[in-house]
Amino acid sequence: MADPIELYYWPTPNGWKISIALEEMELPYHTNLIDIGKGDQFDPAFLKIAPNNRMPAIIDPDGPGGEPISLFESGAILMYLARKTGRFYGQTERDRSAVEQWLMWQMGGVGPMAGQAHHFLKYAPQLDPPQDLPYAKDRYRAEVARLYGVLDRRLAETEYVAGDFYSIADMSIWGWASLWEGQQQTLADKPHFARWLEVMGARPGVQAGRALYAELRGDHRDKQAQNVLFRR
Repeated sequence: MADPIELYYWPTPNGWKISIALEEMELPYHTNLIDIGKGDQFDPAFLKIAPNNRMPAIIDPDGPGGEPISLFESGAILMYLARKTGRFYGQTERDRSAVEQWLMWQMGGVGPMAGQAHHFLKYAPQLDPPQDLPYAKDRYRAEVARLYGVLDRRLAETEYVAGDFYSIADMSIWGWASLWEGQQQTLADKPHFARWLEVMGARPGVQAGRALYAELRGDHRDKQAQNVLFRR
């Protein structure tokens, strides 16, 4: 049996991308918890793996040429794992191009915008002093709505995001999209998006990846955690 991949993880939408991928790809892995509320992401040992002080990250002891490789950035990790296993990347160059464009769409759009929506809608009003900013709330809530509209129109044409096949693009989007209620969104006008969420949530690999240390997931109400996370 191959040595397990070392996963550096905390139960967040970005962490779920990789825990889901590892479960779906049936790759053995060992979880190293990076408690972002306590500042583990700034530990010098972790920064050698992830210099941008963000999780997730991995170390694959069986990397290219049989040598270990470390990777940070969730999109890069997903592409690496898909190439490694030959799974969830499509069968043709046209397929792979579709996967990559929707993966980049998530990395540049859904992730950052949904993250900002969560920050200004949920966390900023709890800061000391409170930062209840209507403009920021409206801006990011509206941009997330626009992005989910794009996704709904795409899913009216295809079963999954990149086409008629399940891929790392779906894995990358699902974590943030599954939290649509916290982003103050609606599914009433997005039936295809709603259908995709249900299909994704029924997958055993998605369920297992989402469940990884789910009990540690918090709401960052603790002032010390806020100071660490938001660098106050």
